[in-house]
Amino acid sequence: MTAAARGLAPRAGRALASAAARRLHSLACAAAVAGLLAALPAPAAARPAPPRLSAPAAAVFEASTGQPLYGRAAGQRRLIASTTKLMTVLVARRALSLGRVCVAPPYTAGPLESQIGLHAGERMSVHDLLIAAMLPSANDAANALAVCAAGSRAAFVARMDAQARALHLRHSHFTTPVGLDQPGNFASPADLVRLAIDVRRDGFLRRVMDLPRARLRSGARPRTVVNRNTLVGEVPWVNGVKTGHTNAAGYILVASGTRDGLTFVDAVLGDPTEGTRDADALALLKWAFASYRLAAPVARGQVEARPSVKFRPGDHVDVVAARAVRFPIARELMPRVELRVPHELAGPLPRGARVGTLTVRVGRRVVARVALLTARPVPVVGLPERLGRAIARPGSLVAIAAVLAGAAILFGRRRCRRREGRRERRRADMEAA
Repeated sequence: MTAAARGLAPRAGRALASAAARRLHSLACAAAVAGLLAALPAPAAARPAPPRLSAPAAAVFEASTGQPLYGRAAGQRRLIASTTKLMTVLVARRALSLGRVCVAPPYTAGPLESQIGLHAGERMSVHDLLIAAMLPSANDAANALAVCAAGSRAAFVARMDAQARALHLRHSHFTTPVGLDQPGNFASPADLVRLAIDVRRDGFLRRVMDLPRARLRSGARPRTVVNRNTLVGEVPWVNGVKTGHTNAAGYILVASGTRDGLTFVDAVLGDPTEGTRDADALALLKWAFASYRLAAPVARGQVEARPSVKFRPGDHVDVVAARAVRFPIARELMPRVELRVPHELAGPLPRGARVGTLTVRVGRRVVARVALLTARPVPVVGLPERLGRAIARPGSLVAIAAVLAGAAILFGRRRCRRREGRRERRRADMEAA
């Protein structure tokens, strides 16, 4: 090996070692970055797109807040067929007790109308008439409820319209309690959902709409009726609401579902078949559950802060939320909680005194404001205790001694000045004498 070659060998070795070290350092940095990224929370998945529907008009709302989530021609006035009976049972339920017995009036039904075969003069309880109007959508039962509640169909229809105004259903109008196509009997998808949400607030009607079938025991004979909303029996979490169909209106379904503490209600109008109707309603509910979750950032009585009592730094008072906050939120969003509460509380304050405010925001939108209350009384701290605590603080005795020493010095100086003044006056008096 030449001298030049011998000189190059160590340099080449050092270069290779340096390159290997840089490579190891890069790998270590990459591993560290990967570990940090793995420790970060995974980004929220994007909200799925709404499903493609066969229905020309549809809407879906969250039930507890009435918040609309999606609409397709949601404000359009359309024929609603037997979903009209949602208003019929709501008005009848508020006018009649369940145990009331109604006498069926004469009713002439068409050959294809849904009915339970009531004959004029037959006596049936309101309990059973409501079930018959909801599940098999019996027109003769709806007609009997209307006459029993208001004395005539016309008077009952006037009540239906009054109830629509009370519920602010601005795109709804009623001319019949049964839902056969008539001029002036219409609603929008959004109004139907709002109406269904109100019907669901009634515990009896909410239980009825969730029955696959029921037995009617009043009337001239026992009857078994079947729910035309077959999704109730096929899908465990579907629990309502009402079907409708005429040739002009098409197939209609107002459906509801409950999962994980959330309830959504949707309406699909004008579907071409029962199959597409059911598929559309179910797809909208599934989309709502996939897109939204229940946020519960605040619980009633939850401790939100622990300010100290003024002049008692070691004494803290729990401050709690006056109410819970629960609301539906898109899965990719996160609520933010902001507190406005003092660091110290000066007594006396009773238990439950409002001392601050909690604000829940989603983005820039304020979702809720909640009062913050004291969980126990806040005592008043008297002057002796305040002085005692002031003295007990570290360095307080030194400060007091310094103040006293300063006061003594000032007092001594004033005495000296007074003595000097008296001496000067004496000298002046002696000289004058």
